[in-house]
Amino acid sequence: MTIMIDTLYGDVADTVYEAAKQIKLLVCDVDGVFSDGRIYLGNDGEELKAFHTKDGFGVKALISSGVEVAIITGRTSNIVKNRMTALNVSHIVQGQENKLPSLYKLIADLELQPEQVAYIGDDMADLPCIEAVGLGVAVNDAHPFVIKNANYQTFTRGGFGAVRELCDLIMQSQGTLADAKGASI
Repeated sequence: MTIMIDTLYGDVADTVYEAAKQIKLLVCDVDGVFSDGRIYLGNDGEELKAFHTKDGFGVKALISSGVEVAIITGRTSNIVKNRMTALNVSHIVQGQENKLPSLYKLIADLELQPEQVAYIGDDMADLPCIEAVGLGVAVNDAHPFVIKNANYQTFTRGGFGAVRELCDLIMQSQGTLADAKGASI
């Protein structure tokens, strides 16, 4: 029988909450997760993305609580590098259409077990990573097949605080949320 745990964003299955307690590394996709998935292209080839400050605070707070954060994304962008560097994300992997080898390398480099890792994504390229970790998460507006195969679906859409929601869930389950430190950047 599934028991539901009350969290800040809504009820979560006890199995998800217990998995969140074990997390030592959060790995995130970028487009559709940190952003709403839209890419703005200018006439001169410039690329723009919008990031939410809620996610920024969540990442900084999660890192300050002792959980590592990484990104693995299929695209390569200086915007992403600059944003993640500003958030103190030390593991930035870009240009990886097949993300699973990069995920396994991170797990090995950090000497972790898959059950100590959470991965949040939104589309089919993320599915192998979602299925390979202890807590596989789909943002609220992810592809339906990804949602069906994730352990948890956020209440919040990608680009609008979904990363923050997962950071808060991890910190709440680990008893560190009340001491959250960061900045809304």
